[in-house]
Amino acid sequence: MDAVDFVPGTVHLVDLEGVLRVKHASGQQEDIVLIPAPSEDPDDPLNWSAKRKLLSTTCICVYTLMVGIASAAIYSVLEPIATDTGLTLSDLNAGTGYMFLFFGWGCLFWQPLALQYGKRPVYLLTILATMAIMVWVPYTNTNGQWIASKILQGFFGAPIESLCEISMTDVYFTHERGSKIALYAFFLAGSNFLAPILAGFINEGQGWKWVLYWCAIFCAIGFVFLFFFLEETNYRRDYTLGDATKDSSSSDSKPEVSPFDVRGNGTGTSAPITPDVEHGCQGNRSKKSYWAKLQVFETKTLHYPNRLQGMVLRPLIFLGFPVISFAGFSYGSSLVWFNVLNGTTSLILSEKPYGFSSSILGLFYISPLIGVTLASLYTGRFGDWVVLKIARRNSGIMEPEHRLWLFSLSLLLVPGGFILWGVGAAHAIHWVGLAFGMGFIGFINTVGLQLSISYCIDSYRELSGEAIITVIIIRNTMSFAIGYGITPWVTNMGLQNAFIVAAFAGLAQIMTIFVFIKYGYSLRKASVDRYRRYVKEMAAAGLVH
Repeated sequence: MDAVDFVPGTVHLVDLEGVLRVKHASGQQEDIVLIPAPSEDPDDPLNWSAKRKLLSTTCICVYTLMVGIASAAIYSVLEPIATDTGLTLSDLNAGTGYMFLFFGWGCLFWQPLALQYGKRPVYLLTILATMAIMVWVPYTNTNGQWIASKILQGFFGAPIESLCEISMTDVYFTHERGSKIALYAFFLAGSNFLAPILAGFINEGQGWKWVLYWCAIFCAIGFVFLFFFLEETNYRRDYTLGDATKDSSSSDSKPEVSPFDVRGNGTGTSAPITPDVEHGCQGNRSKKSYWAKLQVFETKTLHYPNRLQGMVLRPLIFLGFPVISFAGFSYGSSLVWFNVLNGTTSLILSEKPYGFSSSILGLFYISPLIGVTLASLYTGRFGDWVVLKIARRNSGIMEPEHRLWLFSLSLLLVPGGFILWGVGAAHAIHWVGLAFGMGFIGFINTVGLQLSISYCIDSYRELSGEAIITVIIIRNTMSFAIGYGITPWVTNMGLQNAFIVAAFAGLAQIMTIFVFIKYGYSLRKASVDRYRRYVKEMAAAGLVH
């Protein structure tokens, strides 16, 4: 295939004719092309055994769960905190907004460090710092201290937003990625809904301060688990120049499965490249010993050229890629609705006519937790099945926009969930209706999370380590804005009017998927030159893992 025909994200995922000279999956999926192509190195994360991959995935889920619980535990105990500290609900929600803002912008610090020097030390340091902050927060009694604690919590918790999904892509192939990112989405969104359930009962038995102490304990447990079982997934790949990967016996032209030549060939031109499937070996290195895996960081990374400046600037430059910006907007919208729910839960359920205690209020989060579970299954295994089915019908070609069709269900659930929750509360409907509304919001939040991240990574796989920062910055800046203004918004407009606006704004946002389903391919095609330039920059720095 000529390099001119290359479009980022368009891949030959299913080898219907069995003519591609590349590595394929095994078993019943033997016609699926392995993207990215693995090396022959046993320490290549793509080559890890199923057990080794499962342990890595478990570690990422543990990190996500523990840091996620710490970030959301206060949602069902806002009223007791306000009563005890004298802070207003507006102050508390504003602090949460700052936390989410720094969850996003903190990625500009942690993601480059992780890609340059290793993900393992970043995970260990940040979960330890989150533990220390959780011990400090109960002693805050002024608005300044509260804001400071939330800013630091957001800064140190930032890897939960952008690094975990990249760790998943280090280990799994394109046809597996949807279900694995859905698993990450389950623990990220699920922790945010599980935390208030636990917090409600802890508050009833031990007081709101112990809610935060238990968060510190959970983080300590997570740190110990990660120290002994988390393995580094950064891996520097060697690429070789090659010709088309299709068998010479066929003359049909089809998209390549490989990226552009990220090394450069010294001629000022680019050609498609593939991992060396003919020779397929990057050396006869043995597997690491268990003790070698326990190193906090690999000393050889200290000798790599320092590329941190470019790694900080590129995510800001990627704002000019429409697909990446759309993924951030889509993800941000989902988080906005999540914050709207959390910011109004205590306001609605602890006041008349409901008047539920904090423990019962926490139990209401079982409903969105069920929604998160169903959404993870829907976007994960079912989503991968849908993408493969569409690819088979499309001559084996997968487009990232294929996954956007899964947003269709949200066209009903976004307005339905907000009308049930907000308008229903304004009319004092039975609490069961509110629980269903919370479940719908939990579902759409997780759908938006998984599909937005997957769309970004599928579109620009080689840039994803930094492009995901762009997505998170957009997402969390949007979250900050709504977190800062949600209490006065609902108070001034009233529940009914506020949530009618939210319902139709959410519907309008979901409908933007049709713009990218129609024009996403053209937008990606128009970005080829810039994509090629930044892939070369990142590959030269050893950042295309």
